[in-house]
Parts: sequence; structure tokens; C-alpha cells
Amino acid sequence: MKILWHQENMPHMNVRKNKGVTYLTWPEFEKIPGFVHGFSTRLGGVSEGIYSSMNLSFTRGDKEEAVRENYNRISAALGFSPEDIVTSDQTHTANVRVITAEDRGNGITKPRPYTDVDGMITNVPGLVLATFYADCVPLYFADPVHKAVGLSHSGWRGTAAGIGAVTVKELQKHYGTRPEDIYAAVGPSICQDCYEVSEDVILEFQKTFSRELWKDIFYRKENGKYQLNLWEANRQILLGAGILPEHISMPNLCTCCNPEFLYSHRASQGKRGNLGAFLGIKR
Repeated sequence: MKILWHQENMPHMNVRKNKGVTYLTWPEFEKIPGFVHGFSTRLGGVSEGIYSSMNLSFTRGDKEEAVRENYNRISAALGFSPEDIVTSDQTHTANVRVITAEDRGNGITKPRPYTDVDGMITNVPGLVLATFYADCVPLYFADPVHKAVGLSHSGWRGTAAGIGAVTVKELQKHYGTRPEDIYAAVGPSICQDCYEVSEDVILEFQKTFSRELWKDIFYRKENGKYQLNLWEANRQILLGAGILPEHISMPNLCTCCNPEFLYSHRASQGKRGNLGAFLGIKR
């Protein structure tokens, strides 16, 4: 399968395959000892039809037994157990939850005791944070000094609310993380060329970002709509939070441009499964 990288001459994520499962990693994150990370693709699961094949959502109408087998497979490929996973409850907020050992298995082996959680942080070895996507932006955070991680879901609402900066502040507050020590990554999501939005969305971004950044984040078209760059918006949020530019990895990979490789809500008109972002601290 041919992958359409956004810019062929820019750094790419690594395409990995293990135990029949294809997934993505960042070169910079693979250099950091003590962490496990990955981003799923559509390839290597057992789901069928519009969910084929590595669907990781229990709530989109897929068979539960298929989704559970998909979790078994992606976990084996990345090197952890499904029982180690803690899942989010994404509702496009900027809420970030501290995850403890008691949360192990939430959303996988037991019900989640929380709602409205789009970001999570933890310093517990063995836990693996998981958030879910089909065009929205995954944000990864790894602090190798204090051995802490964060993983946040940033759609346009979360981006306008600065969930990336909120995640950094929570890491600072709870684990003593220094922004300059953080390695961050913006995950596969919809690119600016594919993401047309209405003016009401842009008005929210104009509130969040200084005028000098507007030209880099959006532009207006003749039809009155706008093209929005969630990648650059989130990069600017991470920079504003104090993360060093050389510590930020970008995806260079659009979900909507690659609908056979990655799920895309926009490309499929909502007929799809969910991709998973995974990040944890090794035992």
C-alpha cells in the first residue's frame, strides 16, 4: 500500500510491522529509553466492513469480540498487555486527568469511573495511556528526566482551548516536569489541505492565537470558508508552553489523504473505526 506523505522531503514517521500488525512510531521517541509508544493503522486487525481491520472503538457498532482481539494484537505488537491500558473519554474538552495504578484497565477490562477526559498524564511504570482518532490530533509528551508521560486528544475545540499547554502545566504541577525536558509529538491527523471549516471555528482560533500567527494557521477562500492547519496550531501551542522546537516531532501524515491506511471521519463521511495512540512508561 502506497502511503502519501504530506511532504516527501520532510522527516517521516517510521512504519513498523510486528506480529502481523502495522503501526507507526517517531524516530525521536524511539531514541528515548524507558518508554513505549505507537500509533495504530487500519492494518492487522480482524474487524470487517467499514471497520476493517484494526478498529479500536467499542462504541461505533463493531463487534465487541473483534475489537477485543484487535486490542490483543496491537498490544502484542507494541509490547504490553491489554490489561495495562487506560483509555480516555473524549468529548472535545481540555480536561486532563492524572492516572494512577488504580486506573489500570479502565475502558478495557473495567468501566471508566470518569467522563469528559481528553488528556491523561501518569508517572506509573507499566501503565499505557490510550486515546482515539479519525482526523483529530494526537499529542504525545514524554519527560525522560522525571519519567512521566502525557497523551491528549486535540480536535479543533481542544486545540482552540490549548489542551497541549494544559497537559504541560499538569505535568509540571504533578511531577515537576520542566518544559525544556519534554519530547513532544503531533500525531497523524487531518492536514490543512483537507480541513475546510466555517468562520465560527476560525473566530475561536483568532481568540487563542496572536494575529501574527493567523497566516500560518488558517486562510480564507473565495467561498467564505477557511482551511485550518491543526498541525501548526498545535506546534505553536507546544512552543508557547516552553517545549524546545528541536524536541517537537511532526506527523507529515494526513488521515484524510490516506483513508485505506488510516481511518478518517471526513473521508469516510463518518463510516469508520478508530485509530489508537499509545504511550507508556516501561516497567
